[in-house]
Amino acid sequence: MSRRLELLALLLIDAAALCAAYAAFSLLCRQYGWLESHLIAPGSVAATMAVLCAGWLVLFLFTGMYQERFAASRFDELASLVKVTAVGALLLFFVVFIDVMPSSDARAAIAVYWGAVAGAVALGRLGVRAVQKALILRGHGLHKAVVVGWSERVEQLYREVARYPAAGLEIVGAVRLHHQPLPVRVSSGGEDLEAVPASGDGLPLGQIDLVEGGGRSIAELPALIDRLGVQDVLIALGPDDHAYLDEVLRVCDGKPVALKLVPDFYAAVGGMARTEHLYGLPLIEVLPEPIPTWEKSTKRLIDITASAVVLLAGLPLWLLLGALVRLSSPGPAIYRQTRVGQHGRPFTMYKFRTMVNGAEAATGPVWAQKGDRRVTPLGRLLRRLRLDEVPQLWNVLRGDMSLVGPRPERPYFVAQHVEAIPLYSRRHRVKPGITGLAQVKWRYDGDLDDVRQKLKYDLFYIENMSLRMDTQILFQTVRTAILGKGQ
Repeated sequence: MSRRLELLALLLIDAAALCAAYAAFSLLCRQYGWLESHLIAPGSVAATMAVLCAGWLVLFLFTGMYQERFAASRFDELASLVKVTAVGALLLFFVVFIDVMPSSDARAAIAVYWGAVAGAVALGRLGVRAVQKALILRGHGLHKAVVVGWSERVEQLYREVARYPAAGLEIVGAVRLHHQPLPVRVSSGGEDLEAVPASGDGLPLGQIDLVEGGGRSIAELPALIDRLGVQDVLIALGPDDHAYLDEVLRVCDGKPVALKLVPDFYAAVGGMARTEHLYGLPLIEVLPEPIPTWEKSTKRLIDITASAVVLLAGLPLWLLLGALVRLSSPGPAIYRQTRVGQHGRPFTMYKFRTMVNGAEAATGPVWAQKGDRRVTPLGRLLRRLRLDEVPQLWNVLRGDMSLVGPRPERPYFVAQHVEAIPLYSRRHRVKPGITGLAQVKWRYDGDLDDVRQKLKYDLFYIENMSLRMDTQILFQTVRTAILGKGQ
């Protein structure tokens, strides 16, 4: 089952279950006389049902009930559902009875409604997951995976994956390291896969063969991921292979893939890991989502609301600033530049132009410098007040950026920094931001030392990101803009 089909099926089944739960509840209400003047009003059953159904679906979306749960525990999903519906029932209770003192019958009715919703939605979802599992067992909708590790461990993992088809993994390639370049044979799903020394002839699709101390580099793994459409990277290394693990984490940072280790490495990754058991196949997920789904949804809601309000409320001022930029120096008012966003995807970023037109035509990409002569007088003022960043609110509305996050960099510099600075690409795990912890704590990039220092702040933010931290950073940014301390 494809991700799009899974999402559509869940939405339709959830909506049908919510309507059925409300219909059953309304019959009980009429039979026992519960909430006749509140939740169940004569002639408005259909309208109330539609409003409640829409509200539940929004709550499910907001709390991550529609995020991908590929081959995950159905018990965990049901436990999450019970918690979310309990929160929804409490919210409904306070909304309905905000101006009256609820009776014991009313409290019992809300509890019954909660049970009806939780039960109906749970049954519907169990049906969807049963169909999904049946399709997986027939080879439909599998996750494409590559394996990285020593040859004998790769072979072992091939056999383990073949033993648990319900895990839904299809190994489409491997990056195999050999202690000695000797031919080996592995078996997966009844097919023999032959590996030969460094030439790579006869290897399965997408496979890269590495000889210890020579051969190709693990740096080729990202290209393999892109070429084969890989969704999972399975790491079959040993507990002493820290250097190889670090290299795999480095090259995969920013890629939209899940990294899963065999259990040997649990001590090596510490708090970065989360244990998973995929239908009997024990794996450890590395670098899970930095924040809970509800916080991620709230962050996106704040991004949309704040950027829309600022753009619309200040529209006359933004138009005036655009006209002043055009009048103060030749060239367009809005400067467009390609930047690297979440998961390494490029996007076009917008700013009010603060430099002379074609500032880098002769030099190519260069870092900004203090007292940069390319900056126009008006541009210097816009930078001090941070007003040059306002057009980026359009990027926030589009979803390319967030209000708070690591600053997006140009592809030219990203390519250099990834090679020179370990873990630099980890910045791409989250959406870039208009402002961020590194921006309020450090100056503009002037050299690699500045980049390294700002990376420390960026990684600290990613590992500790929360709505509270975002609020603190936004307040510091506003304070900087009001005091004119920007550069």
